[in-house]
Amino acid sequence: MAISISTIVAGAHLVVAVADQVPTFDIARSCKLDTAATASDSVQQSLNNCVDDENRARQQLGSQWSKFSAASKAQCIPLEGIGGDPSYVSLLTCLQMDKWEKDD
Repeated sequence: MAISISTIVAGAHLVVAVADQVPTFDIARSCKLDTAATASDSVQQSLNNCVDDENRARQQLGSQWSKFSAASKAQCIPLEGIGGDPSYVSLLTCLQMDKWEKDD
């Protein structure tokens, strides 16, 4: 199956557009799924901790977003869609690891 140049250009434009700002994830849903998988006595506390961690990571992403390369964003953002359980903590980790790798 051949892919046309216009498809590639249009697709590349979408990646850049998405990478211009921190993506929006449904952290309440993600945290509920995460805490449902744990056998904790305090499910509500685990849920609260998860939401707090995600909110802190999103704030950190917001303040550091311009420091991450477009290539790193284009690589890490789609990874968050795998499995349907996106996480700001995971996205921040991916971006930081990629940045550290390139700084070495």
